[in-house]
Amino acid sequence: MKQTDREKTAQITAEAQKQETQGQEDRTGSSGTGSSGQDKEFLRTEPLGRLLMQLALPTVVAQLINMLYNIVDRIYIGHIPGIGAAALTGVGVCMPLIMIVSAFAALVASGGAPRASIFMGKQDLESAERTLGNCFTLQILISVILTAVLMIWNRELLMAFGASENTIGYGVNYMNIYAVGTIFVQLTLGMNTFITAQGFARIGMLSVLIGAVTNIILDPVFIFGLHMDVRGAALATIISQACSCIWVVSFLCGKKTVLRIKRENLRLSPRFILPCLALGSATFIMQASESVISVCFNSSLQTYGGDIAVGAMTILTSVMQFAMLPLQGLGQGAQPIISYNYGAGDLGRVRGGFGLLLKVSLGYATCLWLLVMLFPGVFSALFTSDPQLASFASTALRIYMGTMFLMGIQIACQMTFNALGKAAESIAVAVMRKFVLLIPLIYIMPRLLSSSQTMAVYLAEPIADFIAVTFTVILFTIRFRKATAGNIE
Repeated sequence: MKQTDREKTAQITAEAQKQETQGQEDRTGSSGTGSSGQDKEFLRTEPLGRLLMQLALPTVVAQLINMLYNIVDRIYIGHIPGIGAAALTGVGVCMPLIMIVSAFAALVASGGAPRASIFMGKQDLESAERTLGNCFTLQILISVILTAVLMIWNRELLMAFGASENTIGYGVNYMNIYAVGTIFVQLTLGMNTFITAQGFARIGMLSVLIGAVTNIILDPVFIFGLHMDVRGAALATIISQACSCIWVVSFLCGKKTVLRIKRENLRLSPRFILPCLALGSATFIMQASESVISVCFNSSLQTYGGDIAVGAMTILTSVMQFAMLPLQGLGQGAQPIISYNYGAGDLGRVRGGFGLLLKVSLGYATCLWLLVMLFPGVFSALFTSDPQLASFASTALRIYMGTMFLMGIQIACQMTFNALGKAAESIAVAVMRKFVLLIPLIYIMPRLLSSSQTMAVYLAEPIADFIAVTFTVILFTIRFRKATAGNIE
């Protein structure tokens, strides 16, 4: 049976590659030098640079497109005549709840997808498919619970997250509609990760593209054409996510996928789901903590700077996504390479994959950091036409993203920990940056810099990032050397 699984995995992996490159130049180049053996294990045989480009480029594009869901909403909302600034702030305080929804999707998927890739590298297709089926079931169960919570308690949560009497109405209107589409968000974000993990990077990109294009088209129709303001933005979002969800689930139930959702694999099994949750908990902490941190930022900023400071934080968070999501996309593109080769025991290729990921991530983060430092006003103007808010946000942006270039190192190391199945290390670096450093600094810095307390709150971010990256580099150097020097754990 084990031999049959090996043959089946190799054959379907070859088919995955064939589908992924259909209509394009062959992976091995126009010279046509590729062999059948190479096709069957392209994750182990192709040059790392070309392979990372093929897998990461569509994933980065997918992350950038995915970012448009909320950012396009904010751009349109911020320019609604008469109410734009208040509406933008109201929707901004919804972000902690939206982050929690995304974090629960990541809890399951960011642990399940690397484990499925490692099983594939070991030629254990059956375990890989059972991992997929278990994760699919758990995503649905989590969606039902989250929908109930968001529908019942969204007003209380939004007030706790920094909304004021001037902005709470916009936040409630947005969340009442957004909550209905929670299941679409969960399945789209969670299951699409399994598509990318199999090497279907272009399919994963199309999954997001379908929803983003739909969202961009529907936003102005609902917001301005039908005069639905923030409710129109929320309705456009859930319709768009529904379209993506249908595409993702249909693909994973179809004939072209390597791993298929099957009825017999849907029953939850502790043997498969618990390791996924353990590994995914690092990403969950990293993303869910953004919600907690957003609450801390908003409450502190409301105290020292009022609605304009909270509104600026919405802009800062949006710009930070320009940095973080593509970095995560690079990591997701590299994950199948690192996980598959780690499962296959090719440790030299694992080291090479990480080295390339680190160089590309650091280069991207540095370039974007320079753009933000040089042209902060351009980024602020994307989200508001209010001159006072734009000016305030431009100043805050340079402070808040002062050490953003270092995040290329942080994300490359953390994503590699995940790709190797190192749950404890991933959790450690996530907890250090968010809970040990950033949250205390949000409240400490205004007391240390009493002359400019509002800007001192923003300063907590770059200080925490600098210390966290230092910790991550030390831990990663020790653990990665051990993981790639001997037998696979």
